[in-house]
Amino acid sequence: MKLNKILPLMLLLACSMSFAQQGKKQSKKLNTKKIQIVDSIKVSKIAEELPSTVVATSFKDSTVFNLKDMALARKKDSLWLKELYKSDLFEDIYNSVANQDFDPVDYDELPTELLKQRLKELDARTPFKVEYNPSLESVIKQYLKNRRRGLERLMGLSEYYFPLFEQELDKHNLPLELKYLAVIESALNPRAQSRVGATGLWQFMFPTGKMFGLDVSSYVDERSDPYLATEAACKYLKSLNTSFNDWDLALAAYNSGPGNVSKAIRRSGGKTDYWKLRDYLPRETAGYVPAFLATMYIFEYAQEHGFKKQAARIPFVATDTIRVKQQITLDQVAKLTNLDREELEFLNPSYKLGIIPVVKNENYVLRLPLTAVGAFVNNEDAIYTFAQEEQDETEKALPELFEQPEKIRYRVKRGDYLGRIAERYGVGVSEVRSWNGMRSNTVKVGQNLIIYPKKSTQDIASNAPVQTSNSSEKTYTVRNGDSLWSISQKFPGVSVQNIKKWNDISGTNLKPGTKLKILKG
Repeated sequence: MKLNKILPLMLLLACSMSFAQQGKKQSKKLNTKKIQIVDSIKVSKIAEELPSTVVATSFKDSTVFNLKDMALARKKDSLWLKELYKSDLFEDIYNSVANQDFDPVDYDELPTELLKQRLKELDARTPFKVEYNPSLESVIKQYLKNRRRGLERLMGLSEYYFPLFEQELDKHNLPLELKYLAVIESALNPRAQSRVGATGLWQFMFPTGKMFGLDVSSYVDERSDPYLATEAACKYLKSLNTSFNDWDLALAAYNSGPGNVSKAIRRSGGKTDYWKLRDYLPRETAGYVPAFLATMYIFEYAQEHGFKKQAARIPFVATDTIRVKQQITLDQVAKLTNLDREELEFLNPSYKLGIIPVVKNENYVLRLPLTAVGAFVNNEDAIYTFAQEEQDETEKALPELFEQPEKIRYRVKRGDYLGRIAERYGVGVSEVRSWNGMRSNTVKVGQNLIIYPKKSTQDIASNAPVQTSNSSEKTYTVRNGDSLWSISQKFPGVSVQNIKKWNDISGTNLKPGTKLKILKG
C-alpha cells in the first residue's frame, strides 16, 4: 500500500484512540489502595512467679477508596476534628422546662446582688426583658448547680450551629439572642422529636412547618434541615412579634401557640406582661421563658462561671454543600470518602432513610467537611457510576418516593438489643439509629423507637418474641409535689405515657393519696 494511503488511515486510527481514551476518562474508575491494619491486645502472663504484660499483635490487609483531590485546592481547606458529637440532652431539657419548679436554690458561687447586676447589664443590650425576679434566679442557679456538664456539651455544639443561626437572624433583622431558643427547643439536636411530633432544631409541628415551606416526604424531613428550618423559624418568630409587639409574648406563643397567649391575656383581664400572665399559660410555657433567659445568661457569662466548652467536632464554616445530581446514600458517601456514617448523619440530618434523592424542582444537597468536598467533586462522575452500579446489584429495592413507609413505634422490652429489633423488622441497625437520632447501639427498657418495617406483617408476627408472664405490678401512692414525670423517673423503663395508659389518665393533674398502678417486667 502506498504511503499517501497509509498516512490518512494512521491519523484516523490515532483520532479514534484519542476519543476512546477521552470517553474512558469521563467514566474513570475509583482509585483504591491496600492498607495494613495492626490489631493489638495486651495479654498478661506469669514469668518467674511475677505477672507481666505483653502485647499480642496481628496484621490484616484491607482495601479503602483513595480519592485524590487537587493539591492546590486541598491546601485551601481546613478542618478541626476534636470530639464526637453527642445529642442525648433533648429529653432532659424537655422535662426540665415542662416540670420546672421555682423553689429557692442554695448556690453560694452566685450571690443575688451579683446576679442582679449582671441581669441589668444583659437587659441593657438585648430587646428581651431581662429583669431580676426570684423565679429566674431559681432557674439560673438550678442550671448552674445541676446541669453544668450538659451545658458544656451544648456550648460545644453551639460552636457549629450558632454561626448559621446568627447569619439568618441578622438577615431577617431579628435579635441574635434568639439563637438560644434552639437550645431550649431541641438541645441543638436536629432530629429531636417531641411527644406530640414537633421535630427538628426549632421543633416545628407538621402543619406549621408546611405553612413556612418545610416539606416532609418518605426520604426528606426539611424540619430537620438546619438551614431551611432556621429560615422558617425566623419568619415565624417575626410574624409572632408583629402580632404581639413583645418578644416575651412572642416566645410564649412560639411554645404554646398564639391562641393560648391570647386566651391568657383575656383571662388576666388584659395584662400583657409575661410575668403577670404566667399563671394563665400552660404549665410548660410558664417555665419556657425563664428557661430561655437562664440559658441566655449562662451562655453570656460562661467564662465568669468557669465553663469549659466541649468543642464541636467541626465548625459550620468548615463545611460546604454539593448539589446532588444522582441518587446516592450516606452509606455510599461514607464508604467512598472514608468519613464516619455518624459524621455524615450529623451534617445531613434531614435525610430520614439515609438516602439523598434527586427530584424535579428540588435542590437536595450533600454537606461535607471542606477537606472531603474537593475529593468528591474531583471524582464526581466515578462516584455516581459506583453508586448506580451498587444500587443495580442490590436485591432490596429502595422505597418509592413520596410513598411514606408504614411507621411503627416499638417499645423496647427486657432482653431486647438493637440487632434483634432490626432483624425482626428486616432493617439495618444503622437505619434504626438514623431514624431515632441515636449515637450508639444502646437501648433501654421502655424506650420508644420509630421503625419503618421492610418485612410483611405476617413475617414480623412469626418472628415476634414469646411473651413470658414475668410482669409484676406495683402500687405507688401520689405524694405532695409529685408529677407524672417525677414518678416515672422512680421506675426504670417507665414513661409518662405508660403511667397514663395503665391508670386511664388523660390529664396531668394528680391528687395526693391517689393509688397508681405501675407495671414492671
